[in-house]
Amino acid sequence: MKYLTDEKRIKAVTVCFTDLEGRLHMLDYDKKFLLRSADNLTFDGSSVRGFSQQHESDLRLSIDWSAFYWLPSDVFGPGKVLVFAEVRGQDGLPYLADMRARLKDYTAAMYEKEGLVAQFAHEIEGFLFRGRDAERNYPERGAFEFISTGGYYHSLPGDALRRFIDSAAEVQRAMGFGNEKDHPEVAPSQFEMNFTHAEALIAADQVQLYKLLCRQVAQNYDMTACFLPKPVTGINGNGMHTNISLARKGTNLFHDKNGDSGLSASGWSFTERILNSASDICLILNGSVNAYRRLDPHFEAPNQIKASATDRGSMVRIPLGNERSARIEVRSVAPDANPYMTVYTLLRTGLEGPLPDPAEIASKRARTRFLPDNINDAIRLFKSSKFVADLLGEQVQTRFAEVKQASAERCPRALGSLIKTAEVQFHHEVTNQYLWNKF
Repeated sequence: MKYLTDEKRIKAVTVCFTDLEGRLHMLDYDKKFLLRSADNLTFDGSSVRGFSQQHESDLRLSIDWSAFYWLPSDVFGPGKVLVFAEVRGQDGLPYLADMRARLKDYTAAMYEKEGLVAQFAHEIEGFLFRGRDAERNYPERGAFEFISTGGYYHSLPGDALRRFIDSAAEVQRAMGFGNEKDHPEVAPSQFEMNFTHAEALIAADQVQLYKLLCRQVAQNYDMTACFLPKPVTGINGNGMHTNISLARKGTNLFHDKNGDSGLSASGWSFTERILNSASDICLILNGSVNAYRRLDPHFEAPNQIKASATDRGSMVRIPLGNERSARIEVRSVAPDANPYMTVYTLLRTGLEGPLPDPAEIASKRARTRFLPDNINDAIRLFKSSKFVADLLGEQVQTRFAEVKQASAERCPRALGSLIKTAEVQFHHEVTNQYLWNKF
């Protein structure tokens, strides 16, 4: 607060929170007002899908001042900073549906009890389409228009996609999280930008920042950065490959040069627990109707419930690694997933989830099993899972299933070979009051 008071260049503060489905919400406060009112920031929770009911609408925001970022003025306007916040109930206690607070508390307890630090790095793919608000205009246009027809690693330096990537990478650097590499992806107009691994909560925040800055940079170019898992059929979809490792006192606990694929026994235990609950948690990792188009084995889709060092159709890949980089990569995560819920779920499942019977592990590894191929099956498995009830609590389990069911019921049950307008129009990162009520 002292820094905010003393720094004369700051004029306004953007306070962010994330709803249950993973959509980022932002409130802009005048700095002087915020300094007077930081302990009493409220909003109408009944207007946020998955949050409170109308009769209990008011919720509070508690700012996490450690999650403070300057917003580059050439992209977001002068004198602005951004902070993340947690949601509190009317009683001031943590709100059950706020997964950021759940993740923050869990990682703090993990470190305090066992000295464990979880490191995450997300590889987020997206598409760049011509025109602003291409997703919300989809019902009228009926298609997305590629901005570039290049492909994997070979767009020209002056190509519109390449210029967008360079601009977005510069914004990332200005906001303080390093961009390790970036490139056009396999599909036309598709991009991927890889940034440095970070502790679990920071890594989840960075997912939200990354998507925010990509969308804003694209809009400044009169384009749309799209993170729908499969906005166009016949080409690869978008994933959010999630790299995970655990450390204690700086030692990577997943590394064992003599272990199977270089992974330690604790790394394999973590992996087996995730695989054992894969179908139960699939809705968390793939929470939209459109996400199940991506889990198509014809387009490098990671839909097989297994781990492999080489097979990219596996839900979990074991990348080549050393003492510093040994990790697992969960490839079945969609970029529209709630990053806090995803990180919390993968972390807690890997540490506490049920292990398969030792006698069954070998047969399960050999047998090809698949993730659900449609959201309705994923919802059914999610709702009936005792493990998910323990993981999220029955109230959040029910509420999450309800909002996903509401979207699913507006879309055809059979995906077919063509993108349906409804799966774009009613997607949780796209829809608004006007689009939702056009049904």
